Amino acid sequence: MALRQIREIGDEILQKKCREVKEVTPRVKELIDDMFETLYEADGVGLAAPQIGILKRIIVIDIGEDPHVLINPVLLETSGEQRGNEGCLSVPGKYGVVTRPNYARVSYYDENMEQKELEGTELLARAICHELDHLDGKLYVDLAEDGLHDVEEMEAVTEEESE
Repeated sequence: MALRQIREIGDEILQKKCREVKEVTPRVKELIDDMFETLYEADGVGLAAPQIGILKRIIVIDIGEDPHVLINPVLLETSGEQRGNEGCLSVPGKYGVVTRPNYARVSYYDENMEQKELEGTELLARAICHELDHLDGKLYVDLAEDGLHDVEEMEAVTEEESE
């Protein structure tokens, strides 16, 4: 396993559409392991392959319950609405307010190329939708309702509220 460099906003690869994975080779399995290692090192919730420079339809998500690997994910259903702060490992130090579905159901292949479904609400639904956007070359910054803000500002407000 190895840490990979996270590509940041402005890198053209983040605007490109990813290709489907035809088979899970040892190299793809290594990529998935590297994605998890990179995600955990960066203290993130989700990571898409283009964020580390690989144009493959693979995302990893771990909201602290059960890590998920989604290969060739397809959004099947969404419902409800949630509005909240959203950040991205490819846009360090910033966040924006984004409205996303409160429920999402996705079809995908696991590491054995077995088709499965995953459904989630709240943070998992947000992570699924956010990471799927990456596979189509979209960043949350285009959805941010009131522009981008510095994370330090949010942390300062949170500290004041907790005192």
